[in-house]
Amino acid sequence: MAFAPLPGLAADTRSAETLRGLAARDPQAAVQQAARQFEALFMQELLKSMRATTMSSGMLDNAAGELGTELLDAQYAQRLTGLPGGLAQAIARQLSARLGPPADGASPATATAATASPAAAAPPAVEAAPAAERRLPRIAHGGGARSFVAEHRAAAQAAEAATGIPAAFMLAQAALETGWGRRDIRMSDGTPSHNVFGIKAGANWTGPVAEVTTTEYIGGRPQRVKARFRAYASADEAFADYARLLTTNRRYAPVLAQARDAHGFAHALQRAGYATDPAYGDKLARVIDTTLRLQRTAG
Repeated sequence: MAFAPLPGLAADTRSAETLRGLAARDPQAAVQQAARQFEALFMQELLKSMRATTMSSGMLDNAAGELGTELLDAQYAQRLTGLPGGLAQAIARQLSARLGPPADGASPATATAATASPAAAAPPAVEAAPAAERRLPRIAHGGGARSFVAEHRAAAQAAEAATGIPAAFMLAQAALETGWGRRDIRMSDGTPSHNVFGIKAGANWTGPVAEVTTTEYIGGRPQRVKARFRAYASADEAFADYARLLTTNRRYAPVLAQARDAHGFAHALQRAGYATDPAYGDKLARVIDTTLRLQRTAG
């Protein structure tokens, strides 16, 4: 697969010209630099997607707070880039192989390995993404995302059969609502409600209820309010109830019509009033992208 120039990868806008000049002088060094820049961008997008699954307190929901978060993520991405066994190393290995032997006669693999850990294996580039995610245990969900997807895959597939919505889309929405399983709406006695979709308990709900304080956007501003949520005996029941909700409530008909398009589905849910967060569609779309990547790398 050919790799096209990606001028926006580096934090510095002059980086593309710098890379071209470096490529003319030292192609192998340019490969290493380009691979690191690509991994930095990937890590920053991964952090952005993971942050979308974290419930905001509302205290820093302003332009300055968002800018600070973006700058912090950029610093995290730079520090997480270039570690042994990461995405940059795998990309550099593939690109180096296309350059042919360097002038000193060493093989591309040898030239690439000179900057890597001796213990690093040679995994395909597509398998490097999970390793990058596992380096984020203090920032986001880390390996918990993979176990979350595996735990709920069967229930999501059953809901897909009932709704036509891809299982990955529903897994992503459950991940967004629960922070990849780290947050659970609790009953008054502390037991889990298994409400992985954050479905409210309306007047027609006759099952058990969990009443908790949550963040709702009223007039575009986040506010902490008491709300009643449905409770289930298991997460499988939650997936089945979610499927019934979307297929029996006519307001979600436009959502089902967008069932094959990830971003269309996410924004159709927001327009249908599923959540009051004005950024819900964008957040869900990013988590769907992350979930699809997890499924692809899982084979």
